[in-house]
Amino acid sequence: MSQKKPGEAKEPLFHLSSRSGSIPRIQAWGIRIIAVVLGMLVCGIVAFLLIEKLQQKPERIGDFYYAFIKGAFGTPRKFWKFLKNIAILLCIALALTPAFRMRFWNTGGEGQTLVGVLACIAVDFYLGGTIPEFLLLILMLLASLAAGALWGLLPAVCKARWGTNETLFTLMMNYVATYLVAFFLEIWVKSGSGVLPQMKTGKLPTIGNDYLLIILIVLVLTVVLYIYLNYTKQGYEISVVGESVRTAQYIGINNRKVIIRTMLLSGALCGLAGYLIGAGLDLSVSTQSVGGQGFTAIMVSWLGKFNPLAMILTSGLIQLLNQGAAQISQDFDVSGALPNVIVGIILFFIIGSEFFIHFEIHFRRGKEAVK
Repeated sequence: MSQKKPGEAKEPLFHLSSRSGSIPRIQAWGIRIIAVVLGMLVCGIVAFLLIEKLQQKPERIGDFYYAFIKGAFGTPRKFWKFLKNIAILLCIALALTPAFRMRFWNTGGEGQTLVGVLACIAVDFYLGGTIPEFLLLILMLLASLAAGALWGLLPAVCKARWGTNETLFTLMMNYVATYLVAFFLEIWVKSGSGVLPQMKTGKLPTIGNDYLLIILIVLVLTVVLYIYLNYTKQGYEISVVGESVRTAQYIGINNRKVIIRTMLLSGALCGLAGYLIGAGLDLSVSTQSVGGQGFTAIMVSWLGKFNPLAMILTSGLIQLLNQGAAQISQDFDVSGALPNVIVGIILFFIIGSEFFIHFEIHFRRGKEAVK
């Protein structure tokens, strides 16, 4: 047995390294599925320990999982609500994706969507009942698209012209949008309650039910954006700028033009999501009209690897977690904080699974390290 020489560094028990190549797609998705299953098991244990009803009847811990599924699929109404929630969240995530592919970290989806709702309702508030309904809906759509595009244009111009930090800029724009909505509510609601009643005009037509048209619009948008990002010249330019600004400049791509054009698109699509919320669902506006979905959409886009088709699955997973956790809170009469804990645990496992996809662990065995 060899003696350790003075000053010789001791080999660590294990060390990490990036994988030399990408693992097979099936294996990567297998790791993610295992992460979800493990997350659900841990959530079941948390429920067993914290939910009083289950503590009294530990043999019925399966009630936790039943309630979780019932939240999204318990009744036809809940199922349609589940699909509607997926559609709205997916629409915002799709809007952010072109910017993310360009490595422009647009954290302003919340504000860009909110000003879309505001612009939509503003047109309805001032013109509703004075012009034909179809023309009103068109003007509401154009206003939402323009407002969202403007909210995306401002940080894009500053980034392209002066190199400002787009993450902070777009994040701050969310707060500006919130206070802008509060300002208009002060003007529109004379009672001072800050609650604008539902508008009587400007409602999207119903096809089958209140949600089907919204779902179809987002599905079409998903396919169109997938084609745009993967099979068009502009989509190629977005990818090149995202990979290397120097390479893009070398092959003659105008980086500033691509940044501004892409953020106009990103903002306009957020405005479309605002239109679907304002004209398709709420028929009103408040500071909580988007409800934090602009931030959740960042997770959806990232988990879907900026692939519009994969994002259908990730947005569905997020909404399944949200509705399932809410059902658990309702069925077991527990604190509203528990659903957030459940969602957080599962997302923690999902995010952690990406570590094992991109890195590998090498353990020490004698003088040699093994994987």
